[in-house]
Amino acid sequence: MIIVRLDVMLARRKVSVTELSEKLGITMANVSILKNGKAKAVKLETLNNICRILDCQPGDILEYAPDPDTDDRN
Repeated sequence: MIIVRLDVMLARRKVSVTELSEKLGITMANVSILKNGKAKAVKLETLNNICRILDCQPGDILEYAPDPDTDDRN
């Protein structure tokens, strides 16, 4: 599963959801969905812009962790 750490990066950069929303040109609701890990997908263009605005790498925002509820042995 993918863990979204956008909230951590926002705090480190002292950027609010409102400010990020305005700079990205997307709604605060959509930024909140991303921040809370509820998004089903994220456009690479949006991820690129988030990284540009927050001066970070995608790996600073997204992390993979095995899902304990799934058995990956096929």
